Amino acid sequence: MSESSAVPSDGARAGGGSPTGPPGATAGSPTREQVRAAITARTPRNYITWITLAFMITSSVASLRAAPTMAVYGLAAVFLYVVPAIVFLLPTSLVSAELASGWSGGVYRWVADGVSKPLGFLAVWCQFAMTIFYYPSLLGYVASTLAYVINPALASNGLYVAIVIVVLFWSGVWLSSQGTKTVAGLSSMGLIIGTLIPAAILVGLGIVFLAQGNPSAAPMDAQHLLPAWTGLASLVLIVNNFLSYAGMEMNAVHVTSLRRPGLEFPRSMFLAIGLVLLIFILPAVAISWVIPADQLSLTAGVMQAFDAFFANFGVSWLTPILGLMLIAASLGGMLTWLAGPSKGLLTVAREEGYLPPFLQRLNKHGVQQNILVAQGVVTTFIALLYAFIPDVSSAYWILSVITTQVYLVMYLLLFVAAVRLRRIKPDHPRGYRAPALTLLCVVGFIASVAAMVIGFVPPAQFSSGSVGVYVLIVGGGLGIIGLLVPALFYLLRKPSWKNPVTAAEAAEQDGDLDTATTEGTEA
Repeated sequence: MSESSAVPSDGARAGGGSPTGPPGATAGSPTREQVRAAITARTPRNYITWITLAFMITSSVASLRAAPTMAVYGLAAVFLYVVPAIVFLLPTSLVSAELASGWSGGVYRWVADGVSKPLGFLAVWCQFAMTIFYYPSLLGYVASTLAYVINPALASNGLYVAIVIVVLFWSGVWLSSQGTKTVAGLSSMGLIIGTLIPAAILVGLGIVFLAQGNPSAAPMDAQHLLPAWTGLASLVLIVNNFLSYAGMEMNAVHVTSLRRPGLEFPRSMFLAIGLVLLIFILPAVAISWVIPADQLSLTAGVMQAFDAFFANFGVSWLTPILGLMLIAASLGGMLTWLAGPSKGLLTVAREEGYLPPFLQRLNKHGVQQNILVAQGVVTTFIALLYAFIPDVSSAYWILSVITTQVYLVMYLLLFVAAVRLRRIKPDHPRGYRAPALTLLCVVGFIASVAAMVIGFVPPAQFSSGSVGVYVLIVGGGLGIIGLLVPALFYLLRKPSWKNPVTAAEAAEQDGDLDTATTEGTEA
């Protein structure tokens, strides 16, 4: 990338030094102040509160979908969630809080400054690529939940599921194109209506159930704090819960939407950690109080769990209402995921020219609409598989494993970058410093590697197939989606894909000009 005076150097961004051009610079080499003034004049800044951002983070991570599955383990569900929280959620959250309070722009900026720009692109690509198969999975769940409210028979109708996925996803793309403030409001509402309230209802009714003198369906004594050891399957269960917490770092790209990023982003992170743990643990334990493990279907979905729960209290009429509330939560989470990774990909695309100009264009709201549309085309194709391929669920599950593996690559790079940035830039301004950063990163790195290794272990439903074929499919998918595709974008990039003006605009919007944060704090 040629050094243009329209874009501040790394040193100027970090230290707030002198303008990149002399006071009397010509129109062809505008000063830093001129660039900032021009961009600020045409770029509206819509702030959100740190509590709103905490809700966005929580809605992108936590849900009640896993509650029936974990309720089977009774009190041991606490252990199965707390251990991954200590070795994965806590390191990810604290490390992300430090990085976001010192380097705006998300995982690309962190890895690019800490390791290298190509690996920064790989990190943000992996974060984005993980969502390609996430949306059809999430919206397939929404379609099944909606079918349970209207007509349960529709849940097995592939054409119905495909139509719901396509309609809801493109509606989400349109809403996301309206700007971050719109997404923040809708995702926060979805979290409150579709996750926090249903979770509170479950826990409240569970407490009432026990207070009435009914015995708990699951033992609640100290001997059942740990799950029964069944060999490798137990390890798989714990490691799989690591991935329940994936996404805590994603909303760091919105740090410049806060008025005081250095102070408020860590607050958002810590509040989100507490909410996520409560949402995961308490409803699962509450369900275990009422429904015996041998009566709880793990494959029928969360709606059957709610239905069985409410039947114990004679309030089955609440089931469809809760179904609609759960749908609201899922749609809010989808909007959050649409807004986050694609914005991070846009940042690197505009600064370094790693993507063609067509994918770099913004709409009038400053949203990366063309990236969202391209993603929508792929999502539509995957959704249509539901209608035309009978065994799509099995194949789709393998694709989900592949994208999870891709996502873990990003976490490995994130932890390495954090350690290097603390070492090579110890005096760089940080609004928050994570305690024992190196230890946190080592623990998080090992946990991520363990999760990747476990991902190559065939699940029980694949026991009749070839282990070698399974490993080849997962490994091949990881290589193609996680390495080959971003490598092609990198190798095929052209100098003409970079534009100093648009790069400066992207930097301003993502907070890479140091005065952007100052102006936001003073506002």
